[in-house]
Amino acid sequence: MATIEIYDTTLRDGAQAEGISFSVEDKVKIARRLDRLGFHFVEGGWPGSNPKDMEFFQRMQKEPLANAKIAAFSSTRRVGVRAEDDTNLQAILACGVKVATLFGKSWDFHVFRALETTLDENLAMIRESVAYLRSKGLEVIYDAEHFFDGYKANREYALATLRAAEEGGARTLVLCDTNGGTLPLEVYEIVADVRRHVRTPLGIHTHNDGGVAVANALVAVDAGVTHVQGTVNGFGERCGNADLCVVIPNLAFKKNISTLPPQNLAQLTDLSRYVCEVANIHPDPRQPYVGSSAFAHKGGVHVSALMKAAQTYEHIPPEAVGNRRRVLVSELSGLSNLMYKYRELNLGLERSSEETRKLLAEIKELEHQGFQFESAEGSFELMLRRAYNGYEEPFTLENLRTIIEIREGKMYTEAIIKLRVRDQVVHTAAEGNGPVNAIDNALRKALEEFYPAIKKMKLNDYKVRVLNEKAGTGAVVRVLIETGDGKHSWSTVGVSANIIEASWQALADSFAYGLLKLGDSARSARLPEA
Repeated sequence: MATIEIYDTTLRDGAQAEGISFSVEDKVKIARRLDRLGFHFVEGGWPGSNPKDMEFFQRMQKEPLANAKIAAFSSTRRVGVRAEDDTNLQAILACGVKVATLFGKSWDFHVFRALETTLDENLAMIRESVAYLRSKGLEVIYDAEHFFDGYKANREYALATLRAAEEGGARTLVLCDTNGGTLPLEVYEIVADVRRHVRTPLGIHTHNDGGVAVANALVAVDAGVTHVQGTVNGFGERCGNADLCVVIPNLAFKKNISTLPPQNLAQLTDLSRYVCEVANIHPDPRQPYVGSSAFAHKGGVHVSALMKAAQTYEHIPPEAVGNRRRVLVSELSGLSNLMYKYRELNLGLERSSEETRKLLAEIKELEHQGFQFESAEGSFELMLRRAYNGYEEPFTLENLRTIIEIREGKMYTEAIIKLRVRDQVVHTAAEGNGPVNAIDNALRKALEEFYPAIKKMKLNDYKVRVLNEKAGTGAVVRVLIETGDGKHSWSTVGVSANIIEASWQALADSFAYGLLKLGDSARSARLPEA
């Protein structure tokens, strides 16, 4: 089996994405996670560009890694400056890494317009920079910036820049599609041609401006590269880089090419979501392999076939990348969707019945009214359990009142709530910065003595969507709430022409579902006195 080196540049190229900024601690955590999965190289940043990156490299000297080599990124020496006098190259030596990744110009247009120097001087800059770091004992990876554009503009000169890096002692020559505008067939043909003119192993670094970064990385492997650069989740400047969470499983499962240790591929979904969490970015549900929708099935025909053989509508088992199959229920569902969900939840229903058909009809009617259960699995599971499994509600609402008043130009909101919890009635009130917040506070105040676990439940997201805009302020709205306990998260839904009622439905379900998942451990050891 062939082996491809995986070089991650999430901490440098990925951090250049709009809206992403990693702290030093963030970068250390991600580097540790990448090392545990078996990545070969982790590029930590540009030590000559900012204090944060230098601090990261200093931290990593005290962090022994089992698999990954930490690489520092920089440019070749400046025009007219000796390599030993170049501040960027000296910064690489000072940061203590054993691997340096240098980028240089491959496109004559850039040499003339960006560097404002001669073609010969650019070749000398590449050769001497690589040779200098090699003389100091570092492995040097050479990133040939804008290589494909340079090759198409002046093939002979682009090849000459690679030979200059080769003469300097580079271990790998990485062909970069820096502007992301090259198409797969071009990449294949150019890489195949380059292989005939250099001896040093080749790598590939692709950007996604044309939407083909992953495809370009894969065809480059077909053409003979042995080193692939990219980022977790495809983070990167403009449209991003090749997504390693897609490249790696494609190489492993579609081409039988070794990258990470096979047993670690099942951690890819966790890696993807972990990096999103650290970056404070919502995961893309439609991301191939690792997205929450990557193995989600909605159509009744699909689910019916899945129950017979999963491969009818799945190209790999979701568990292979640490993901899971999800069967959604909506107005497009059939009985197979409900049957699958009951089996998934171990609710004991093994064949369809008249009750099942009635429940499916009810679900379709609710969806027609505006409910959307595919994005609110918490509410959907509660609905199934209430219908069939002798489900006991953790609390029931007897009365709810909200008071909103304006005093001295300021708005005050209070919620008064009366609940029945088992055989006891709880009556309490709480204020909030709005009616939903006040209801949330009052509900917590009423329930926490019975269910202490509620203290850990936090509202992560609250969304309101108007379903019939033409009705103006009388429109029906859908409220979607995401709640988490620090380990897991779940979503619930409510629909009404009254936003307070819709919010109550979603909020009450969010607590009920959280308590359901915690089971008996959620209950207080001592019931409060009546």
